[in-house]
Amino acid sequence: MSDTHSTRPEGLSAYVAVTAAYWAFMLTDGALRMLVLLHFHTLGFSPVQLAYLFVLYEIAGVVTNLSAGWIAARFGLTSTLYAGLGLQIVALLALAQLDPSWSVIASVVFVMLVQGASGVAKDLAKMSSKSAVKLLAPTEGDGLFRWVAVLTGSKNAVKGLGFLLGAALLALAGFVPAVLGMAAVLAVILAAVVLRMPGGLPAGRKDAKFKEVFSKNRNVNWLSFARVFLFGARDVWFVVGIPIYFYAVLSDGSEAGNRAAFFMIGTFMAGWIILYGAIQASAPKLLRAKERGAAAMIPEATRWAGMLAIVPAALTVLVWVAGEPAPWLTVTVVIGLLIFGALFAVNSSLHSYLILAFTSDKRVTMDVGFYYMANAAGRLLGTVLSGASYQLGGLPLCLGVATAMVLLSMIGSKQLEQG
Repeated sequence: MSDTHSTRPEGLSAYVAVTAAYWAFMLTDGALRMLVLLHFHTLGFSPVQLAYLFVLYEIAGVVTNLSAGWIAARFGLTSTLYAGLGLQIVALLALAQLDPSWSVIASVVFVMLVQGASGVAKDLAKMSSKSAVKLLAPTEGDGLFRWVAVLTGSKNAVKGLGFLLGAALLALAGFVPAVLGMAAVLAVILAAVVLRMPGGLPAGRKDAKFKEVFSKNRNVNWLSFARVFLFGARDVWFVVGIPIYFYAVLSDGSEAGNRAAFFMIGTFMAGWIILYGAIQASAPKLLRAKERGAAAMIPEATRWAGMLAIVPAALTVLVWVAGEPAPWLTVTVVIGLLIFGALFAVNSSLHSYLILAFTSDKRVTMDVGFYYMANAAGRLLGTVLSGASYQLGGLPLCLGVATAMVLLSMIGSKQLEQG
């Protein structure tokens, strides 16, 4: 599937440093998303306006991933990793300047711009970390699958803690102190990573051309197609629909009720992401990747996408038929979405492994950048549809759109070729 080499200089040390940097970034990324969502919801923003706050974040991800692979190939992976962490610090400091006296339009535009910078930062850090795994992982057995599963799974567990952290900081410290505190912590971590980063990552090559970003590999392109709709299927309910639905169900309108709702929503979002991360990390064992080999993982992508589609389809019917929210319905939705998270995690882990298996060491940053451009495009699509779907048809429409997207992802996975 790709050309590999068996020697990985200082591989484990570099992998640990990259993972630590990625953890630090994703903790603040998860917290920032929850802070912005809940803070502006309490200011009276509609679901569509809330979705707008994240649109530029996702657009920036599409553009960044398309170019970041070339930038890393030209200037080196450590450069893009440090740039991502540094830009996130700048975005956090800028967000702290938000003035409550500004108009709604001014506030939305300002936060969109800051979130756009954060989106660039996130995808610089992500592309750098994921590409590094291809270059550092052992080539024997399921080494590549294990290393990418641990990085991705642990990252999502940390991001889940970030959701909880963001909700807790908003309730206990307030918006501005929370944002400034995260900027300070991330600055310390960036300094530590720069000082302690070992060798082992490529420094870049001056002859890298931007047009190389667009892959001629059929499997890379179809997997990217499947990735668009896989992540769109998650974010169409995850970004706006579920938090606002739960807020409507859990909050009684009082200040104390709002705080309690913040904690419960943050706890669910954190728990979902942590479960997702734990399942991702265990996917190689779950799929018996070591015994079965890389080729056997390709048809698994289609099979697991089919299983995933069943969950939002069932929840759509249940929520639509039930009508008004009720305690039993809320519990059922929570359980159903946790099942969705577990199945989604296996799908996501398979994709993250397959993109590295399909690419070569020479093209890794290019193909990974292109693939995560598709990932960001899916999040953008899901984000826009999340606010619009919830406003037009509530949670049932969000879940119905998610079902359609998973089916499209399954169609893309079915086009992958073995051999």
